[in-house]
Amino acid sequence: MTRQPLVARRAEELLGTSVIATAPVAGGDIATATRLRLSDGTTALMKTLPHAPDEFFTAEADGLRWLGEAAATGAQVPEVLGADHECLIIRWVEPGKNSVDAAAAFGRELAATHAAGAESFGRERDGYIGRLPLPNRPADTWAEFYAVRRVLPYLKLARDRGHADDADATTIEAVVAKLADLVPAEPPARLHGDLWNGNVLWGLDGRVWLIDPAAYAGHREVDLAMLSLFGLPHLPRVLDAYHEAAPLADGWQDRAALHQIFPLLVHACHFGGGYAARAAQAAATYL
Repeated sequence: MTRQPLVARRAEELLGTSVIATAPVAGGDIATATRLRLSDGTTALMKTLPHAPDEFFTAEADGLRWLGEAAATGAQVPEVLGADHECLIIRWVEPGKNSVDAAAAFGRELAATHAAGAESFGRERDGYIGRLPLPNRPADTWAEFYAVRRVLPYLKLARDRGHADDADATTIEAVVAKLADLVPAEPPARLHGDLWNGNVLWGLDGRVWLIDPAAYAGHREVDLAMLSLFGLPHLPRVLDAYHEAAPLADGWQDRAALHQIFPLLVHACHFGGGYAARAAQAAATYL
């Protein structure tokens, strides 16, 4: 590790601790990631993004802390060391290899995180998913929240950007009208909110760590549907262990596509391509 003076100085200002060395970290799609070695022996990860949107990093830090409240029995998240409007610094997690045992433990821990719950669907503050704003104003029911805070805003944005056509929109809007009859009532669960494979870190310590959350209170099937959409090593073992620890309502596998409409629309907004058409295909399953 060498020392990048500008990065080190910014971290020192935020942490009040000297930075001995820095090294770039590959893999970030949005922010620039840097590994820090601090004078007190701590190794940390610093994320920066020039001209970041308002509260971009502080919202992420808030989500990590909120998920971390359940970490005694729930899924592990890195400790937040510092955050402000232009950067986030978290404790470093050394990557390791995936394993069946870690997957089973993760399934049980994710169930415990979800069970930590919240008072209502949503959060007291908005957040981000990728670069996109994530509206979180609370709602009384999951059907209402999923419709007006998740599916419809991103469907509109995808159409505005030319990434969804009228036929896609008509199909998705039709299933939105049926949501109250499709999803079983459950109390709000404490969700990671963006739980795809890239945000699941298999640690050298043999545990699974969750990073880059878009945290809010929602239906617990959402996180499981997201894992299923983009795949995860040993996913069947994760899901079996979850279901053993906290049995899911009948038909949860059949509702996975319903809860994949939202992340598919987010991808349509970000990348275009055929994601809106895939969201419409998922919606058509329920019509």
